[in-house]
Amino acid sequence: METLNGPLNRKLRMGLVGGGIGSFIGRVHATAAIMDGRAEVVAGALSSDPERAKASAPSYGIAPDRAYTSYQEMIEKELQRPEEERIDFISITTPNHVHFPVAKAALEAGFNVICDKPMTFDFDQAQQLVELVEKSGAVFALTHNYTGYPLIRHARQMILNGELGEIQAIRSSYIQGWLRRRLEQENQKQAAWRTDPSKSGAAGAFGDIGTHAFNLGRYMTGILPESVSCNLRIFAPGRQLDDYGVAVIRYEKNALGTVTASQISHGRENDLFIEIDGTEGSLQWRQEDPSVRILRRNGQPHQMITRDPNAPFINEAGKAACRLPSGHPEGFFEAFANVYRAAFDAIVKRIAGEPFETRDTIYPNVYDGAEGMYFIQQCVESSRQDGAWLPLRYEKARR
Repeated sequence: METLNGPLNRKLRMGLVGGGIGSFIGRVHATAAIMDGRAEVVAGALSSDPERAKASAPSYGIAPDRAYTSYQEMIEKELQRPEEERIDFISITTPNHVHFPVAKAALEAGFNVICDKPMTFDFDQAQQLVELVEKSGAVFALTHNYTGYPLIRHARQMILNGELGEIQAIRSSYIQGWLRRRLEQENQKQAAWRTDPSKSGAAGAFGDIGTHAFNLGRYMTGILPESVSCNLRIFAPGRQLDDYGVAVIRYEKNALGTVTASQISHGRENDLFIEIDGTEGSLQWRQEDPSVRILRRNGQPHQMITRDPNAPFINEAGKAACRLPSGHPEGFFEAFANVYRAAFDAIVKRIAGEPFETRDTIYPNVYDGAEGMYFIQQCVESSRQDGAWLPLRYEKARR
């Protein structure tokens, strides 16, 4: 019988770091990884608290002897297992400050890595991680999951094929309202670490969600940023990190972009929005209505298409990201799973000893992660200098 992992004839084995009781994103990673039946969660270091780590394991179906109390123990004990039993990849779903040490240890041990965003605590760590990935030869994927939506993949192929002409403007924003009140003072776990500079890094809203808005524009258009001017604000009195900000980006070929991120806008939930202007048309997409994409051309009726893998107007990139017929909603989990699915293709090739692409990947990779960390660093510094224009071209950025 043909299997989804080709010559391996088995599921990939996943080791999860983070995702313990009370976690949001760890459960999302696990759900996305197993969605297509290509992987299973077999091991985990689910919390920095040993008792919580052990107590969290049964909900993932992890056997007691593979419910580890630290990522160091998981890597050490998994390496002691026969190759046909040990994990194939490690997923990192912890707060930001833990991403780098886990990824470093995993890569040095030879494991493939799938990491939540932002990639590291700061840009210096990101540069080190690029070198570690290149040296290890391992697969490294970053879960900027919004790149996995079918109509984002469809739009990306359209733009790269020149159907919008020359790209001149990118307007992206991610607007939330959940941190209008200082939930970090009310023992709300998700708010506590995101607003703590020792765990989140130099940025708050811009590191958490502004990076998604920036990454989406880069992923869809391929045009390279040249410089940035940014203003960040803390509107909740006493908060340590930004909860609102706006960046203006100068791209190559005289294109302009804006990135806006807010976590203090009343009533807003997860409103990631992008609009792209080209010489031949303008394109619009909103994450809260992900199955609709709008294309506008002067003198022509506005074109609204929906996610339909069987429609002739959906290109191959869009079709490949669909699982269901039109009218059956696909959303956040499925987009996340598309990032995993693409990474799995590369992991299978690596295990089989076959070459695989590391730079021009359909999934966000280590170079995208480093570019995102450079974006955060430069935005924070620009704001500190009252919106000064600073360089934004990352030397290893991909188109």
